[in-house]
Amino acid sequence: MEEEMKKKVEAAVLHILRESFTEGKVRAAAAERLGFDLSAPDRKLFVRGVFEGYLRSLHSQEEEDQDGTGVEGKDEPEEKQDEEEKGGGGGRKRERDDAGDLILCRLATNRRVTLSEFRGKKLVSIRESYLKDGKELPTSKGISLTAEQWEAFRNAVPAIEDAINKLGGSE
Repeated sequence: MEEEMKKKVEAAVLHILRESFTEGKVRAAAAERLGFDLSAPDRKLFVRGVFEGYLRSLHSQEEEDQDGTGVEGKDEPEEKQDEEEKGGGGGRKRERDDAGDLILCRLATNRRVTLSEFRGKKLVSIRESYLKDGKELPTSKGISLTAEQWEAFRNAVPAIEDAINKLGGSE
């Protein structure tokens, strides 16, 4: 599916989720609202990802509300608060995955950017994830960069953007 189509489908699915509770009903309502078929396997899979992501976010919010950690910084070590505030979250509580890694950004329902530590080195990982037994786990599909590698990549971004623009845009 094209990115523009994915965005429209995701917006419709999220809106419908507020009114429906089953993936099938959500997919049917989104298809009707958008005026195209979402029963093809790739489209079903995409809708399922949006649906599961929404349910995960609801579950996380309910857990925070129940255990009282919905207030930023409550019951967190000062070091962890400092680390998260340095991330530039603008006062927003940062999300952590099931392994305790800091989720910096969600690129898609099953793709995210995380900050972790391995053998004493901080790593920025861009990786796909999957659900197993209610936990979101990383796959081998992705890349982990050391701070030095991340810095080199970050410095190369302007050249990458220029190359993308020369190829005809960011479709």
